[in-house]
Amino acid sequence: MRTVLETTAPRRRLTTVLAATAALALGASACGTGDDEAGASGGADIVVTTNILGDVVRTIVGDDAEVEVVMPPSSNPHDFSPSAQQASAMREAAVIVVNGRGFEEGLLDTVAAAEEDGATVITATDGLPDTDEHGEEVDDHADEDDHADEHDHDADAHFFTDPVLMVAAVEHLAEELRTHVPALDADAFDERVDAYLDELDALHTEVGDLLAEVPEERRVLVTNHEVLGFFADRYGFEVLGVIVPGGSTLAEPSASDLDDLAQSIREAGVPAIFAETSAPSRLADALAAEGADVLVVELYTESLGEGGSGADTYLGMVRTNAERIADALAA
Repeated sequence: MRTVLETTAPRRRLTTVLAATAALALGASACGTGDDEAGASGGADIVVTTNILGDVVRTIVGDDAEVEVVMPPSSNPHDFSPSAQQASAMREAAVIVVNGRGFEEGLLDTVAAAEEDGATVITATDGLPDTDEHGEEVDDHADEDDHADEHDHDADAHFFTDPVLMVAAVEHLAEELRTHVPALDADAFDERVDAYLDELDALHTEVGDLLAEVPEERRVLVTNHEVLGFFADRYGFEVLGVIVPGGSTLAEPSASDLDDLAQSIREAGVPAIFAETSAPSRLADALAAEGADVLVVELYTESLGEGGSGADTYLGMVRTNAERIADALAA
């Protein structure tokens, strides 16, 4: 059984840590751990690897600091490789924000090299709640979830499919940014962070309302790869199976695995398979053909969409995915 965070519990606000982080920021600046060098080289104050976190960081940072995002919309983060210019920007950055848990597979060497050069690397997944050996959140206010599975949540990088976990990640990112980016105006930054956290709370409620129309017997997900584990646990779904094993789209399923999954889909009467807009859906299409009358529905689970897609911001991405899942699975 996996527990979920109590969303009505008082949330820790940044106003309680400003004094401490301000002192740390002054100390970091005095030590010259990358801030002065980046300023001298003309690089961005903050470089963010993924466009999902790029949108979040830009929203809370505002105009206080320059933010550069490495991955453009519709990128596949598992096989994205930086250009020479992007790699240089990362090497020159004072602060790099990464997703963590190996999500940016093609950027790991560049991030490590930048850190050796003195950049501060802030990892979003470091802010997530601790989990026990079953992947359950260790939280005194937790509720039980009857749909928990054997998914290894400590290794799953796709926390952002759950807006409640994004709250924890944003609080962590905000504290770290306040410490390592002295250019931030403390009061304005705090106001933007609190406003965004409120938007995340509202988004969680909205997603729950959208998914409420999906009946219990149809709350079953089949995905292109292991991407919706956190989402499923939060909103009461079962992940029946995945086409590509593991948390990366770079793996390949065996023919026997596909046959077994197709049989499970037929037996469960699954009406839709969910694929990523950032990765080819040929395997999902092939599996859908085996299952007969099964739709292949694309979700924005790895990357934001282009402008006008409805998923060009993190908030829009989560909302659009919830709408598509509800439309596909509701009776």
